[in-house]
Amino acid sequence: MTDGPKYAIEMRGVTKRFGALVANDRVNLAVAPGSIHAIIGENGAGKSTAMNILYGFYKADQGQILIDGEVRSIEGPSDAIKLGLGMVHQHFMLVDTLTVTENIILGAEPLSGMAIDFAKARARVLDLSNQYGLQVDPDARVGRLSVGQQQRVEILKTLYRGARILILDEPTAVLTPQEVAELFSILRGLREQGKTIIIITHKLAEVLALSGNITVMRDGKVIGGLATKDATASELARMMVGREVLLRVEKREAEPRSPTLSVQCVSLKNPDGGVALYDVSFTVREGEILAIAGVEGNGQTELIEVLAGLRRPDSGEVRLDGRNITPLGPHERKSLGVAHIPEDRRRRGLLLDFDLAENSILGLHSDRPVSGAFLLNKQFITARAERLVKDYDVRPPDIKLAARGFSGGNQQKLIIGREFDSKPKLILAAQPTRGVDIGAIEFIHRKIIELRDAGAAVVVVSAELEEVLSLGDRVIVMFGGRIVGEVDPKTVTEEELGLMMTGG
Repeated sequence: MTDGPKYAIEMRGVTKRFGALVANDRVNLAVAPGSIHAIIGENGAGKSTAMNILYGFYKADQGQILIDGEVRSIEGPSDAIKLGLGMVHQHFMLVDTLTVTENIILGAEPLSGMAIDFAKARARVLDLSNQYGLQVDPDARVGRLSVGQQQRVEILKTLYRGARILILDEPTAVLTPQEVAELFSILRGLREQGKTIIIITHKLAEVLALSGNITVMRDGKVIGGLATKDATASELARMMVGREVLLRVEKREAEPRSPTLSVQCVSLKNPDGGVALYDVSFTVREGEILAIAGVEGNGQTELIEVLAGLRRPDSGEVRLDGRNITPLGPHERKSLGVAHIPEDRRRRGLLLDFDLAENSILGLHSDRPVSGAFLLNKQFITARAERLVKDYDVRPPDIKLAARGFSGGNQQKLIIGREFDSKPKLILAAQPTRGVDIGAIEFIHRKIIELRDAGAAVVVVSAELEEVLSLGDRVIVMFGGRIVGEVDPKTVTEEELGLMMTGG
């Protein structure tokens, strides 16, 4: 038996420029076959750009790509697919109204004569599903699946097209802890069956638990690579950010004062008649952070939307400083000092085709000094946007770049800068660090605590138990649209919290 190629993937001196921005600067990467290789770095470090070059979305300005030891020209994704590459993007590319099978075969439909052979396609999807432990109903509409199940569909799409090298961009960014564990089991199974897997991420605990080797990028360059068994979280954080990073939340004891937010017996039905919220009541005071724990889909999203004025409850009241704000919409609540960091930044937080300066005034566009007597105050908007970019380290610092041109983490920093800049009295933060790198997480946590210490009341919803326990001064748990308990974050264990989150 002869030895195969030493590397499944090699990138040698790959450089990519977008105008004056050097996104990748002489990037070198080597990935062994049958391994799980992590690429880590801050938002905007060049990780996704390098993988988009590998998959053919971008053409490198210089450098070489080798697949199984041979130099290859990858002009587009079709070339990559022919070479056995598959990519699962952070934002899934699925059609909600189509079934699982229809999504998987889209663009690669098996034919029987002139018609699509759906029976053959469905049988192939079931075969792949069973072979790789990716159980999903082939006849289900994708729009009705959980995020974790949709991700399985994306992986099945790559396998259906014959992928033996899988690239996953931020694969756990929108998954619950249970879904993360299931994904890791699937990826280990794929590796054991000979697949080569590259994951782009910045979650260090997951990197250390899953990968065999790690490549670290910063400012478009490869800073170094090391075997996972030789790595520590603090060392990786320092390599990623270029400085020491706190891997914990540092805060002094809260000094809560008078109630800011009062939620009284709020109930809400979904359009299909199901119960989204049932008899929810709690209070948040000035100078404290209330964290809400729960498996996604148990009412947290609907609760934040009710508090932000995006949805009107069927019964109950929401009061701000004693005033009933239940009938008020989002703009009126914003003018009263309510800041909202939405769970879905692309749908609720940004206009993706608008530039950064324009996005920096959303919700403020009719208020002075953003708006003058007749026209927008362009000079003020430009100065404010440039300050937010500097203060919140948004990269690249180009206020004329469309929002869709920024990485997810830098989109998040823009939203947080916009919302926090008005010094709000109530902050509604839904998944505030989702898809954000470790340096930015530390920064966002510090900003939240600064506002708490300045007297703001803060409500945080997070799927990250560690974030809930370290950031919250109080923690309430939601299950099935109800509050099922309140716990002390200093004494409760993750196991106890997990049991409450699943209805125990």
